[in-house]
Formats: sequence, C-alpha cells, structure tokens
Amino acid sequence: MKKTLSILCALVCITLHAQTRYVGGDISMLPKYEQHNSAYKDAYGKNIDNLLTWFISDCGWNTFRVRIFVNPDPSKDPSVCQNLTYVTALGQRIKAAGAYFMLDFHYSDTWVDATHIQAPVAWQGSSNEQMAQHIADYTREVLTALNNANATPDLVQVGNEIMYGLCGIKVSPYDNAATNDNWPAYIALLQAGCNTVRELCPNAQIIIHTDRPNETDNTQYYYNRLISNNVDFDIIGLSYYPFWHGYLNTTSTNLVNSLNTYATAFPTKRLHIVECAYNFQYWPSTGVKYNTQSIWPCTKAGQYNFVKDLVDALLPLENVDGLSYWFPEEAGNGDDTNWNTSSGTVIPSWLNRGFWDENTSSTGHSINRTGSISSDKTAADVCAPYYMGKFIGFEPQGLEETSNPSFSNKIIHDGHLLILRNNRTYTITAAELNP
Repeated sequence: MKKTLSILCALVCITLHAQTRYVGGDISMLPKYEQHNSAYKDAYGKNIDNLLTWFISDCGWNTFRVRIFVNPDPSKDPSVCQNLTYVTALGQRIKAAGAYFMLDFHYSDTWVDATHIQAPVAWQGSSNEQMAQHIADYTREVLTALNNANATPDLVQVGNEIMYGLCGIKVSPYDNAATNDNWPAYIALLQAGCNTVRELCPNAQIIIHTDRPNETDNTQYYYNRLISNNVDFDIIGLSYYPFWHGYLNTTSTNLVNSLNTYATAFPTKRLHIVECAYNFQYWPSTGVKYNTQSIWPCTKAGQYNFVKDLVDALLPLENVDGLSYWFPEEAGNGDDTNWNTSSGTVIPSWLNRGFWDENTSSTGHSINRTGSISSDKTAADVCAPYYMGKFIGFEPQGLEETSNPSFSNKIIHDGHLLILRNNRTYTITAAELNP
C-alpha cells in the first residue's frame, strides 16, 4: 500500500507539470451504424462488440469528438442527425468509458464550414445583438443538459471551421476591407459562446476551429484579431486534409513549418488537429488542390502511411497535443437488409475515409490493413487506428502489461489511466482495464 501511494504521488506530481495529449476521432455517426447493425472486425479478424471502447482498449484512444446541430433534419441528409438528445446519449457513453468528450457546436441546422456559414432557420432575420444572445442561450441550454446528464464535455469547439464567418455574419481573415465584413458582430458571437462555455464548464478547454493551416499569414491574422478583442479560448484547432491543405514536409506546402509558426506566434495557445482523414479508395473528384498520391496512394496502404507520417511528424512538436481523425467509423450504409431504403441509409454517399471496408460480408466489415500481423509486426504496424495511439505513448503490444494492476508505471487518477513512458506522463482511458 505504501509503495502504491508513493507511485500515485509521484505520477500525480509529474502530471501537474505535463500537458495532456489527446488522440481519437469524431464518432458522430457511430450510434447510427450501431442502429443499422454494422459489424466491425479488428486486425486479428475478431468481432468488435463495442467500437467506442475498442478504440480505447486496443488503440489507446482517449478522446472522442461529437458534432451538434440546433434543429437537424435527417430526411434531408441522414448524416445530419445530431440533436441534443442524440449527443447527450453519446456523450454519456464517452464519459462513462473514461474518455475525454469533445463537443463541436455547429450553431446551425446543418453543416457549417469555410463556405457555409448559415444560421439556424429559427435564428435567421435576427439582429446582430439577438444573434449573439441566441448563441449564448443555446450554448447554455446544451451545456446545462449535458452537465445534468453526467456528460460534461472536456473540450468545446465554439463553431466549426469558422474562419470566414458564423451564423450568417461574414468576416475575412485577410483584412477588414472585404465587402460586408462585420468583425464587431462576429467577435460578439464568439464572446457569447466562449464566455458561456467558461461559465457552465469552467474546466473545459475551448477550441476555435479553422480550416487553412497552410495559409499562415491569414491564420495568424485571424487569431490575432480574436486575441486582441479578448475572445477567451485555449486551443487553436485546425483541419488538415492533404488534398485541400498540402503536404507535411515539402518546399511548397509544409504543415510542420506552419505549426511551428503558430507555436511561435501564439505561445500560450495549444494546437490541435481536430480533423484529418485520407481516402483509401476513390480519389476525390472535385475540389482537390493537391494531388498527394505520389506520396500516399489512394489505397489502404496509402491511408495507413498518411496516418503514420502524420503521427510521426506531430510527435516532436511540443505545442501540438491533439489529433482527431474524422469519421473513423465509416462503414458504408450499415448492414440492415433494407440498407438501400431511406430507413436504412446511414450516409448519403460514401467518402471512403474511414478505417473499415465499406462492403460487408456475412461476418462484418474488415479493418483496413497493410498486411498480416506476425512475429515482427504488431497491429500498429498494419492498421492506422492502432498506430494513432503512439501519439500519447500507447503501444498495442503492451496492453496486457499495462492492464496488469501490478504494473509499476500505471495508476488511476480522476477516472483516467496515467502512463509514465520515456520520462513523460501520458493519459489514456481506464475503460475496459482492471485497476
């Protein structure tokens, strides 16, 4: 007992000085896949009973992102179904599993991104002041419900890819000269959202999410504008899709250089890649700016190497402590016999960016692999989701060791599993382990 207490004190003290790293994915469609009987198989060909806890126990993921819409209409787009009831239930599962819950406010009835900044229908026609009040009231409603349901988020995105505007209010990250720019009203929206998050979830970290990591001048201008106007946030969240944003390490585009630029420019802010993904078949046919197939072919092996290269590139960057894969659970349209009817459709079209074969057999969806596991290859050597765990120091082949209560470098603290590796403390979940 005395030795255990000593280990606990040592690890807790180290943790106070260590920055938690977050790794995981946006699993906003997982309940829909479960509803439509999707069956997933792991790297060993075994059935996965619960994909959420499998990501935790087998891959070391510790963070899950979920989007939320104000009044979504799944009849228009079945993937836009995440209302408060849906998100509360999924948030409860994430928290009960011991993982971190990242909530992504879209502040819209449907998708918001760099080219779509529409307000919810019910808010349209409001004055600038009324729109800010809508943001505050809605944020309060959602967070109060989640707090009461034991689903308090640990990280909160106030908007999704909002570099060019939010709720119909337009801004330009380049300067304040663009037609119809309204920085004062836009800043008021962000202040309304961030201040409400800080009030209702004082321990949560607030993310402001943009989508141009390669445009360092514009991105710096944008975040400097927020900081100079006292927008209260903790994390610069970035999307990174190579076919839109370029390469990791080249002279023309360089994500690593961009991240180092942001780390220098904003030393008090953390950096997260809150969205990334890569196609394993069917290269995107529209909107492609960079053809990265010479480095990462549009194959299962290409997808794996993209993930591996990204993790390896981010690991040495001290200010980057978050990596989230977008839509890792994608597996076609579910496995109901009526999958081709409106009641059986999970997504309107396949994106082919998840980690499972879209086509199912009688035994379920096979995980994307680059080869077989052997005496010299682990699951992390052949499957991308396993490799992602390395971002927080998780090794799949060490799962048996770390789940042993006598393992001296393991301790449970505040519902999370702390692992000491290479003189650094990392946090992974305690779900499905036996403390």
